Amino acid sequence: MSDVPGLPSRRAALKMIDAVLHRGETLEQVERNANRHIRGAADQALSRAIAGEALRWLTDIDTMIDSAMQKPLPHDAKTRSVLRLMLAQWLRLDTPPHAVIATALPLLTGGPRRLAHGVFSTLTKRDGLALPDAPTLPEDVADRWGDRADAIAAGLVTPPPLDLALKDWSQTEAMAEMMGGGSLAPGHIRLPRGTPVDQLPGFKDGDWWVQDLAASLPARLLGAGASDSGPKRVLDLCAAPGGKTLQLAAAGWQVTALDISERRLGKVRQNLDRTGLEAEIIKANALSWQPAKQFDAILLDAPCTATGTARRHPDVVHRIGDRQIEEQAELQNALLERASEWLPDGATLIYAVCSLENAEGIAQADSVGLKQAPITSNELPDGLEPTDDGWLRTDPGMLGDAGGLDGFFVGRWVK
Repeated sequence: MSDVPGLPSRRAALKMIDAVLHRGETLEQVERNANRHIRGAADQALSRAIAGEALRWLTDIDTMIDSAMQKPLPHDAKTRSVLRLMLAQWLRLDTPPHAVIATALPLLTGGPRRLAHGVFSTLTKRDGLALPDAPTLPEDVADRWGDRADAIAAGLVTPPPLDLALKDWSQTEAMAEMMGGGSLAPGHIRLPRGTPVDQLPGFKDGDWWVQDLAASLPARLLGAGASDSGPKRVLDLCAAPGGKTLQLAAAGWQVTALDISERRLGKVRQNLDRTGLEAEIIKANALSWQPAKQFDAILLDAPCTATGTARRHPDVVHRIGDRQIEEQAELQNALLERASEWLPDGATLIYAVCSLENAEGIAQADSVGLKQAPITSNELPDGLEPTDDGWLRTDPGMLGDAGGLDGFFVGRWVK
């Protein structure tokens, strides 16, 4: 079986799809293991692309599969999963039907193989068969996102471009021109997806780091760290993998970066070393840790369901439900209470989550017993506006003509 060219990538994609849908694992968690027997980087990328597109368009692909059968397949049937990756290749990756059949059917034997072949052949013969303009969201997800659902879905059509955050904002125009990219804000560069990160100019010199534009906004809202008495102090809570720590250090803040995971803090240290920036690193549980000093600001980028990253992680649409949202909301509330207690008078608190769920966003903000410092339009990139209540909420469908951005909720208060 392994002698069929292209088959290992399809087998790996099948493992990823099943791990996400049947065990609730993330694509990131399972990708390394699924690809462990695939040596070529291109074949590894292909398996991830197949799995990602199958999950991105899962609801629509399942509808097609069901339309070609008298009796629907169980949702956990291997035949359905193989058909999902077959249709994703044909409809999204432009793989010719004969190549799809040759590389996917060996994943099945006997009756299931004949069934998959028959269903796929039936669908390929239908005139005008195509996916909709935007992925159809699962019903429970569409209900949660309410009147925002259609606009969000429109932003999930393709994986996102590559965003870079610059250490030196004064180099934005020059770096963007040199790299052949564009910019949506000072210190930001956007490049086409698929660009090898470690081969880009300035990587080894530490001139930038990868960070979605939306993810850069919470730290931007704190401004510069310089003051007449020296650098202001900021606590970056739940700091790993460190994008906001790097931003704050580059903006002149004296940064303390705290996270519970030593492994993830290793990534923070690597990025600090590469960029030449400095921060104090603390491994601790924020729910039991006590600061020995006061801070001028605290940035809490709280653990969350990460549904706002659905452009790059389409698995979140199918893994996340009420239970996960409730668990994360409880943790967020506890972290907000701790952070609020640590603030001296006049200090600023920023709360951010890369989530599209109201329970993790506005519901958390409403529980903070501090004076709100409303976010204003002139603090944001062109095309983005705060809510009427002074919060910031971004959706994947925003800035669509420029490539979109992740979904975030951001609130700001002063004690």
